[in-house]
Amino acid sequence: MRQSKDQTGHRNRGPHRAHPAAGPHHPPRRDAPRGPGGGQVWIYGRHPVLAALANPERRVFRLLLTQDAADRATSNLAGLAHPPPQAEIVPRERIAERVPAGAVHQGFLAAVAPLPDAALEDIMAAAGEQALVLALDQVTDPHNVGAILRSAEAFGAAGVVVTERHAPEETGTLAKAASGALERVPLVRVVNLSRALDQLKQAGFWVLGLDERAEQTLAGANVAGRLVLALGAEGEGLRRLTQERCDLTVRLPMKGAMPSLNVSNAAAISLYELSRKNEQTGT
Repeated sequence: MRQSKDQTGHRNRGPHRAHPAAGPHHPPRRDAPRGPGGGQVWIYGRHPVLAALANPERRVFRLLLTQDAADRATSNLAGLAHPPPQAEIVPRERIAERVPAGAVHQGFLAAVAPLPDAALEDIMAAAGEQALVLALDQVTDPHNVGAILRSAEAFGAAGVVVTERHAPEETGTLAKAASGALERVPLVRVVNLSRALDQLKQAGFWVLGLDERAEQTLAGANVAGRLVLALGAEGEGLRRLTQERCDLTVRLPMKGAMPSLNVSNAAAISLYELSRKNEQTGT
């Protein structure tokens, strides 16, 4: 992943402003569901399936379990606020037929409707003083996007913004990589990422772009409060218009021969550092 750049590495927008906290952490989802063909999606794996069953916004049509998985999930299923479909006990081979070759399904499989997309306006309205938002510029690999969602959930990010095109649809692969975070982190799809960043800036967010060629490190950046972290695809980095929306470009210091990290690894490290900064400043 190339971490985004501009010529100076920094744009001055004046002093950082304080913002009133607003609303719950996760806003409601909106718009039409997304998935292959807009229809049914098969998700697999213990954490993705149990998280989907616990999500009141998720429509679950079928639940397939091996006997061993059913035995292990008894307490989880009994504690659900909304009763799930009657589990179909099937051999592992039945589940393996529905998942990618070699996928680790742990005996859990569910047919679900794709989640509706979240709205950017709701993300902004719900953002508190220390809200973190991730903006992915044409990151297309579902494993990477899923892993980024997982890190976003772990560090309490307010949402993840992706582009309508050049971003993966909701699939079992993405849900498995997210390990349940797909049900918990608002995922926003926008036609124009640059315009979305402008909206976030108008709402008081500072936009940081990750760029391996930036002069300043993320640790050395004097930032806190409402922040957007923009990450580009590996090899391509952030596009020019996205770079131009960045108030500051930063890099992760690399000591080895490799110039950059996988985008999901870079996102996790950056989220940790930004969360640490917000905790220290208490803004």
